[in-house]
This record gives sequence, structure tokens and C-alpha cells, in this order.
Amino acid sequence: MEQIDRKPLDDDEALSPEAAVLSRLLAGRYSCRAYRPEPVPRDTIRQMLALAQMSASWCNSQPWQVIVTEGEGTERFRARLFDRACQEMTQGAAAMQPDLAFPSAYRGVYKERQREVGWQLYESVGIAYGDRPASAKQALENFRLFGAPHALILTSERDLGTYGTIDTGLYVGTLLLAAQSLGIGMIPQAALAAHAPLIHDHFGIPENRLVVLGASFGYPAAEHPANSFRSRRSTLDDAVTWVDR
Repeated sequence: MEQIDRKPLDDDEALSPEAAVLSRLLAGRYSCRAYRPEPVPRDTIRQMLALAQMSASWCNSQPWQVIVTEGEGTERFRARLFDRACQEMTQGAAAMQPDLAFPSAYRGVYKERQREVGWQLYESVGIAYGDRPASAKQALENFRLFGAPHALILTSERDLGTYGTIDTGLYVGTLLLAAQSLGIGMIPQAALAAHAPLIHDHFGIPENRLVVLGASFGYPAAEHPANSFRSRRSTLDDAVTWVDR
């Protein structure tokens, strides 16, 4: 299936001013994998979270809860997470303990897309095909929070099941756009959710809350090679089926 570069929709499509802003935010957003060291001011983080809080949810349940780290809180979490990841690195998938089951397999076009974005990252940072030590080292950057000054953890209520998780996913999409609108880089990380027991223990998260994912965020290091590529998207024809009769 064809993949195309992301870019704002053309002006000749007569977008409304609001749609044009949304188009630019969506086209400009990317998974940020390198950050400047300075923290984001608390007031700016609150603005980002207040925007995301307007996200839609089933029956207005708003099942998400957010933990945000700053300063020493980020450093303690980073150190513990990285130490655990290094210890478990040789155990592979058996070491993963997510609250929510990860995909059982990526096949067909889904595997193709996964491989493409993976190799976009590796090529950007100079990792050669087959260089497993280098790729493993890059994977560990997840657990260094990519050097970000902040992390966040998103949880959902266990009793709300799949739909609470879906609502939290909707929140994540809104949060990413809110961050982009404020010049904040962010990367959602399922890799953090793979260490759910550690996260429950570290932050005192009760068992009725499911760890959905984590994210690292801060101001992007725009010049870093890991931030130099953009993932691509399928065409509408690949994603949409029209029914007119």
C-alpha cells in the first residue's frame, strides 16, 4: 500500500482558518526523541493539560489520570527505569509486564509500516542494518526518557475496561496536539507501560488503575538527528471505504 509524506493540506482545498491550524499542527507533530535540558514552566504544562482535559470520552467519564514528573522527580524515575531496563535487557519479551496486553503480532502492511519507521530512526542516527548492539542501545533511550526533563504516566480505571482505554487514547491524541500548539515535543511510549509493576510501585498507583502508556516531553532539540525524519501516512483510498447506496 502506498505511503505518502505528511504535509499540511493544500491551500486550494479551501480550508477554514480553524481547519488550516489543525492541518499544520497534525503535519508538524512528530515523536520527539531528543530534548533540550531546560524544563517546561509549570504554567505552560498546566496550559497543555487544560487543553487536553477537553478531550471527548464515553458518557463524559473522563477516565484518564495523569502523573507528571519535574526536576528531581524526573531524575529518580529515569534512574530507576533505566537501571531496570538494563538488568532485563537480555530477557527480551519475557521481561515485559504491561497491564494491557501488547499486540500479539504485526503482519502484512502493519509490519511494513513498523519496519519503515524503525529504519527511518536507525538511518537518522547512523545505525547500520544488522547492528544489533547499536539498535539495542538506541532502544534503551526509551528508558532514559530520551533525555527529556519531564515524563508523564497515563492510567485508566480498570472497571471501565476497553472503552476506558479507548477514551484515554483519545486523550493522548488531544494531548499531543496541545503540546504541539505550545512548542512542546512529546513521544508516547508503550515501552514504559511494559514495566507496569515498577510504575505502580514507584508512583503508588493503586491496582484499580491500569497503566496505559507513558510519555517523555520537553522542548525539542531540533538539530538532533533522531528528530530529523517524519513517519509517513497511507492514502485515504487505503484507509477509507465509501458506501453510497
